[in-house]
Amino acid sequence: MSRGLYKKLTTNRETFVNTLARLFEYSTSTFEKRTALTYVDGGQKYTYGQLRAKSIELSHIFARYGLCAGDRIAILSQNMPNWTVAMFSIVSFGRIAVPILPDSSESEVSNILNHSECKAIFISRRMLAKLNPEVKARLTLVFDIETFEIIHKDDSSFTCEGWSKEPAPDDLAMIIYTSGTSGKAKGVMLSHRNFCCNLIEAWHAQKTGKKDRWLSILPMSHTYELSLGVFYPAYVGACVYHIKKLPTPTILMDAMKKVRPTIMLSVPLIIEKVYNASIVPTVKGSRVLSWMKEHTPRILYFLIGKMLYKTFGGRLKFFGIGGSKLDPVVEDFLKKAHFPYAIGYGLTETAPLIRNACVGKTAVGSIGVPAWKVQVKLQNVNPETGEGEIVAKGDNVMLGYYKDPERTREVLTDDGWFRTHDLACKDDKGRYYIKGRLNNMILGPSGENIYPEEIEQVINHFGGVNESLVMERDGKLVALVKFDDNVLNWDQAYEDKFFENLQAHKKAVLDYVNKRVGKSSKVNAVEVVKDSFEKTATQKIRRFKYKDAHGDDVAVEEEKKKD
Repeated sequence: MSRGLYKKLTTNRETFVNTLARLFEYSTSTFEKRTALTYVDGGQKYTYGQLRAKSIELSHIFARYGLCAGDRIAILSQNMPNWTVAMFSIVSFGRIAVPILPDSSESEVSNILNHSECKAIFISRRMLAKLNPEVKARLTLVFDIETFEIIHKDDSSFTCEGWSKEPAPDDLAMIIYTSGTSGKAKGVMLSHRNFCCNLIEAWHAQKTGKKDRWLSILPMSHTYELSLGVFYPAYVGACVYHIKKLPTPTILMDAMKKVRPTIMLSVPLIIEKVYNASIVPTVKGSRVLSWMKEHTPRILYFLIGKMLYKTFGGRLKFFGIGGSKLDPVVEDFLKKAHFPYAIGYGLTETAPLIRNACVGKTAVGSIGVPAWKVQVKLQNVNPETGEGEIVAKGDNVMLGYYKDPERTREVLTDDGWFRTHDLACKDDKGRYYIKGRLNNMILGPSGENIYPEEIEQVINHFGGVNESLVMERDGKLVALVKFDDNVLNWDQAYEDKFFENLQAHKKAVLDYVNKRVGKSSKVNAVEVVKDSFEKTATQKIRRFKYKDAHGDDVAVEEEKKKD
């Protein structure tokens, strides 16, 4: 194919696909006979033609029960091929999808369904317990997403008067609820144009094709996976593979061996765990590798990089990392090992892509350059530090928060700029470097900006630390630390040996971090927690849950004082 013809076809596709309905039409007709969706083991398999037929069939069912264009339909399920079918059956015909994160509580599910005024839901058997009976009774239809059987219906709604329509680019396509790390739930309204803009952004950032193989491991109800792991593969006619069970290391390793994916999307925590739990101990535990790290690091990184590449199936060409900031130490390793990683930055409110750094064009710590046709700048820049808030403008920016004009006005300016509340600085090449969240920033005693995320990264490199959370309490910095289970045996709590071990580990962490951070970022106290921190879909700690919290070791120490 000539470059001129290729460019013409690409341009035509970009012009034509301006709604998710157009995406559905383009993909299911152009790639009709190609496999679109399947489980790793081959179950629940759809060609693009079968995807079209099933989506149309479901849309007819909606119409028979009086569900019209503009009505809300929720999806609450773990990842599976039928999830994508359900999504296209909703948005392709002018109805509005409300994807719900599978780790949402029963009360959160009820609040979302009530607030969004959903009339129907696709739900998996695993999630049925989260559907409140009273809320369920108010719904017109409840589908078992695993079979598409109707498990609840309002027979009085069987009127055959429902209607659909071809959505316009600026019509509402989806309401995605996110509480993030602050706990303030918001219904983000995303249009068809928002998502289609991201498709083109993704295409310009990383060219893919129909022969690529996606392995899906992130929640499909989160915008990151939804835009780039559901809609983008459809845009190019590729196949997406799903895992039936939770992607534990063993199950994930087996899946990568079977699928040999070329494309994967991940969050920092996953690759950081691989690095800390596998790579670091392997190097430390080998005299030869330790010597190579000291004397021939380039050869060492090359060898380990080859091993890591093989672990991921040996065909990987794009490993996208987004959702939160990647540890610079881990990123430095990935870069030196020539692992095909890329960095993306964005928020649900921007559907999500704002900036990106593609494979081979990354700089450690940087979130890269603006995505295609997205304007990005720093606002209210501190002249001394060069830090300012990231603001963005483009067709990817949301319509606003559902039923919440006040919050909408807080983040959207009259001229269309979206305030991210992320603080960053930039280098002379225009690359941005995230410092932390504006809401998380702690003001030091002398007016310094203290970013808890940076301190946490240091703590997490201490041997045996699983994760940490730094907060301000009574004007002092306190670190809550979760150790690996093999470091502290909580079954021995209140025993002298456990207490002595606990105190030793706390002091060691305190000494470690305070030798490696600036004066204003020194930690005053370390407290130990027993359980892992509660996290968002992108594995960021829900900080609001631990505001003014004390570690579990406080109770242990109080008990010891009584003795």
